[in-house]
Amino acid sequence: MNTVRALIDAAAAATPQAVYASATESGATLTYAELQQRCRRVAAALQAQGLRPGDTVSLVMPNGLATLQWLLGAMHGGYGVNPVNLLSQPEQMRYVLQHSDCRLVLAAPDWADKVRALVPGMPVLTVDPDDLQALPEAQADRPPPAPDALALLMYTSGTTGNPKGVMLTQANLAANAKAIAAEHQLTHEDCVLGVLPLYHINAFAVTMLAPLASGGRVAMAPRFSAARFWDQAASGGCTWINVVPTIIAILLEGAEAPPRAALARIRLCRSASSALPPEHLSAFERKFGIGVIETMGLTETVAPSFSNPLDAKQRKLGSVGRASGGEARVVDAALQPVADGSTGEILIRGPHVMRGYYKNPEATAAAFTPDGWLRTGDLGHRDGDGFFFVTGRIKELIIKGGENIAPREIDEALLKHPAVLDAAAVGIPDPLYGQEILACVVLRDGQATDEADLRDFCERELGRYKTPKAFRFVAELPRGPSGKVQRLKLLG
Repeated sequence: MNTVRALIDAAAAATPQAVYASATESGATLTYAELQQRCRRVAAALQAQGLRPGDTVSLVMPNGLATLQWLLGAMHGGYGVNPVNLLSQPEQMRYVLQHSDCRLVLAAPDWADKVRALVPGMPVLTVDPDDLQALPEAQADRPPPAPDALALLMYTSGTTGNPKGVMLTQANLAANAKAIAAEHQLTHEDCVLGVLPLYHINAFAVTMLAPLASGGRVAMAPRFSAARFWDQAASGGCTWINVVPTIIAILLEGAEAPPRAALARIRLCRSASSALPPEHLSAFERKFGIGVIETMGLTETVAPSFSNPLDAKQRKLGSVGRASGGEARVVDAALQPVADGSTGEILIRGPHVMRGYYKNPEATAAAFTPDGWLRTGDLGHRDGDGFFFVTGRIKELIIKGGENIAPREIDEALLKHPAVLDAAAVGIPDPLYGQEILACVVLRDGQATDEADLRDFCERELGRYKTPKAFRFVAELPRGPSGKVQRLKLLG
């Protein structure tokens, strides 16, 4: 089963009447047999629009059962899909639609005219993300796509320059779906709450694809809502939740936790996409009684490449876990492996690693070592038990007086302050040290502090050398669609 189509067909053959997806608001459902049939109908609809297998179709659609259907149906039929970030600025969305060479855009009713205005002449088909009916009758099955066929073209959200199109194959997606299911011991009885947008790799891989590998179910919500989250999880019969650290922080700030009985079925909370402060992890487990599994991955690796174990006794606080679905190592500037405990760049290799960047051979070459390892750009170390700890990004590293300082260390110290809700450190030019530290801080509602108090607090936690030179109080931190802080924008 090394294609998305094989995963769908196998699940439909094994449990045709089992529900693959349900809508949290309407209660509509989609069984595996229906999913398989609708995938065939999607392929017929795309063929009717003049597309041929291997062509790319872009989707400008919010979450919904029909969005699942079109994404999976296109891949089932051998087409490549390009889910477009709905939070993109107009110029960035225009760039992605043009750069992707898509032959057709599937757009929700609210977006169709906007897309036509952005890219005049681009073929656009209006699709209701909740309408499962508007499809032609399916013809005979098309030939199955090859494992190395392009299945997903997803653009990364860089802090500078145009985004890069990550090319992921059928085999990449299938391999990681199976790895996620195995890592979390998912079965046909499991159901994940889907609140993350399907145009982001986390939701695409973990929420949508992983259940296909286990024969499980996804309860699809239109979007994340703090007020509805726990009701959706309980009424949907969810056994696990897939979130990002931002959501964990919001839920912690929310109202009192629902009764434990309402959460009894939920056996794990999976956190990914950006670093989860250890204080937030511990607070979440105390407040909701749900164990948190911290993971990490990249768009270039179909999301997770590291995961903490399912067994709570084996997890390590502050670690992204052990390599999952492939291999990982830490190297120095000369790309030579370093000893456990030594900091360096984290590299990844495995069946889930991308083919490369679309129409960008220079960036593709720079992303890989000569012997085929993917360079993540993340700094960290591995301990003697094989657990990886990420301390920052190479390009975000603060170098003060020749000493490397990981911004995350500053962040985590500030988050211990009772008045601080969120924090991010970044390097700023300094004539004496080369770089100094600026800390941007978001305060909790109703809480107050000042720069002198924060400086004293940091000196106790970090020592004088790592204490920020300057503090800036802000309403919120700039974040990408995954919830990851975009530190370089703090300098803007």
